[in-house]
Amino acid sequence: MDTLDTLRNELLEAVQSAPDADTLEAVRVTALGKKGRITDLMKTLGHMTPEERRSFGQAINAVKDEVAALLESRKAAFAEAALEARLTSEQVDITLPVRPETSGTLHPISQTWDEVVAIFGQMGFSVAEGPDIEDDFHNFTALNFPPGHPAREMHDTFFLSEQEDGTRNLLRTHTSPVQIRTMLAQKPPIRVIIPGRTYRCDSDMTHTPMFHQIEGLVIDKAVHMGHLKGCLKEFVEAYFELPDVPVRFRPSFFPFTEPSAEVDIGCSRKGGELKIGEGNDWLEILGCGMVHPNVLKACGLDPEEYQGFAFGMGLERIAMLKYGIPDLRTFFESDARWLKHYGFAPHDVPSLTGGLTR
Repeated sequence: MDTLDTLRNELLEAVQSAPDADTLEAVRVTALGKKGRITDLMKTLGHMTPEERRSFGQAINAVKDEVAALLESRKAAFAEAALEARLTSEQVDITLPVRPETSGTLHPISQTWDEVVAIFGQMGFSVAEGPDIEDDFHNFTALNFPPGHPAREMHDTFFLSEQEDGTRNLLRTHTSPVQIRTMLAQKPPIRVIIPGRTYRCDSDMTHTPMFHQIEGLVIDKAVHMGHLKGCLKEFVEAYFELPDVPVRFRPSFFPFTEPSAEVDIGCSRKGGELKIGEGNDWLEILGCGMVHPNVLKACGLDPEEYQGFAFGMGLERIAMLKYGIPDLRTFFESDARWLKHYGFAPHDVPSLTGGLTR
């Protein structure tokens, strides 16, 4: 037992005095490894009598357990110390400035959409919406485009597959079908604007297969062309943020209005630079007119009792004029550099009181 006591004391002392984890591991191998001192001592039990084996085996196991427990305790202490040292050396200086992040910008179409809605909202217009996929009635027939009428050729239409009844739906060629849906769904007075996507088979610097329109519709009992012109003049001056923009109506033709007019605004092209609101030149920006009696009848309204006006414009076109964007196709090319140049701060919501643009 003196030998076992001596071994116990030596091993405990070696474990307690180990200066680091590597030395501690070496002590563990020396004590408890396959060729360790305690392991060698256990091998001597086979040469003892049963009574000696029982007594000496218990004593060896007690020493083994005590050394193993101290090894685990010291190992945990070294691990904790290593973690503390690592945490101290790898501290993050939270006083440093954050890494710069590129902020997103609002697309010019979204900005223009919000601007137009803000302007007409001040005039008492509400926003109406409808489906992009339409039927022939809402897109053509109810708007005074009878079957075979040459005015249908004004639109290069995306038709969908023929249905069981022989009819074909289509991607709407204008937002005017929403005017029909609005008149069928509610009674006058009506005052709505209709922004949305439209589709036509065309593509060049000033046309794309998908583009955006915004239309307006007013139906009441005493509406006339003077109201229409006053409404559009107020819109033009508010949108271009100019105090006095010359506006003229030029006779035109649309199947769904009578009389119909193109709206021109005064501008200057001197020196190859377009300036709106000054000079002696004119620039066409939208179409309008008094709602055709046939359209009112198709929606169940009596043209002897009600009349109204409608107008429509391309959002891309007025955005190009206001913000100097030369090519319509760039609106849809998903070029992040272009968007960074022409985009708007996402939280600057347009309003007439706070200003449409920053």
